[in-house]
Amino acid sequence: MATTSKNMNVFYRQKKNSSASTGKKSTKSPSPKHAATFGSDITQPPALVSHDDFDEQEQVLRQFDMNMAYGPCVGITRLDRWERAQRMGLNPPKEIESLLRGGKVKLESLFDGRV
Repeated sequence: MATTSKNMNVFYRQKKNSSASTGKKSTKSPSPKHAATFGSDITQPPALVSHDDFDEQEQVLRQFDMNMAYGPCVGITRLDRWERAQRMGLNPPKEIESLLRGGKVKLESLFDGRV
């Protein structure tokens, strides 16, 4: 059994942390100034970022799209999703139904064609 242990140590060589023993500083460069930070829209797809050019109704519908309490929204229209949530007893907001049945908003979800 000692030979197996010896063979494993040779096969999985461990690298020693040389910077801790010598007291050297890390040579790793700091993150760039353009790195994404909290509140930045650099890494977010354009559809998920709230823009001011959308009216209030579209922003409410986008919030409905992102709320997973009413089930997935990929591959289904907003109205179909609202009706499915109603049938399942999830109590989706009536305001959403009135917006969707009004016909002045997009019926496709926020993620339609993006995933």
